[in-house]
Amino acid sequence: MRTGSSVASSSWRRAGTWMYVIAVIYAAISLVPFLWSIYTSVKPTSEVFQLFVPWRTLTLSSYTSILQNFPFGRWFLNSAIVAFIVTVGNLVVNTFAGYAFARLRFPGRGFLFYVFLGVMMIPGQVVLVPIYMLLARLGWIDTYVGLTVPFLLSSTMVFLSRQFFLGIPKELEEAARIDGIGYFGMFFRIMLPLARPLLAAQTILTFQGNWNSFLWPLLIGQTTNMYTLPVGLNSFYGQYNAYWNSVMAGMVLLTLPMMVVFIIFQRQFIQGVSQAGLKG
Repeated sequence: MRTGSSVASSSWRRAGTWMYVIAVIYAAISLVPFLWSIYTSVKPTSEVFQLFVPWRTLTLSSYTSILQNFPFGRWFLNSAIVAFIVTVGNLVVNTFAGYAFARLRFPGRGFLFYVFLGVMMIPGQVVLVPIYMLLARLGWIDTYVGLTVPFLLSSTMVFLSRQFFLGIPKELEEAARIDGIGYFGMFFRIMLPLARPLLAAQTILTFQGNWNSFLWPLLIGQTTNMYTLPVGLNSFYGQYNAYWNSVMAGMVLLTLPMMVVFIIFQRQFIQGVSQAGLKG
């Protein structure tokens, strides 16, 4: 007769196998649209709506077309500048704020934290008009400042940072105080090295969100030279038709930097997301 432990172990193995199968199926389903985009991007314009085309007719003309006929390099540079500035700004501001909420004691800390939680519940579209009017008065329309400054802080990431720092044992800080280390030294020499998973998670989420942003760059960018990639790719749609192979080629090029960032930080990202909500 099988013991209870062996039965439980067998059940866990079967459950793990099914979870693995489901994960593989989900990954395959998620990958199909991207592979289809790549396939469509190399189809000739005359056969873009054909389900299957001969391999000998596949071409890279859509890629060369968007690089030659559109300021694709400028759009790519704009997206890179905006995503980089916003990501670095969020890493600095959100991490400092999360550490302050988790470890420091100051008047109004609880109230201010609940304000941050309340901001998380406000849809971003609600504040678009007031922010746009403010930036227009400051003369920041059609500038990198207008594209980046409103997004240098994320209440969601502040909350994520706070939860992460709350999970770090306080004994580390007590030992640092005994050694005469102040708050800044404690943050940079102890907390920040431990927060690499948190920083990786913020980097991926913030970079992805700003790299793919469309509505705000569409409002702020008044000239073609200030378009970001998502806004620039929208010009591939004509009034009566769309050049779908060029659209898909642009989408593929748009996706590649995000894939690179995720591949670099994926291990720390998964670890950071799994640890951030352990204690609160």
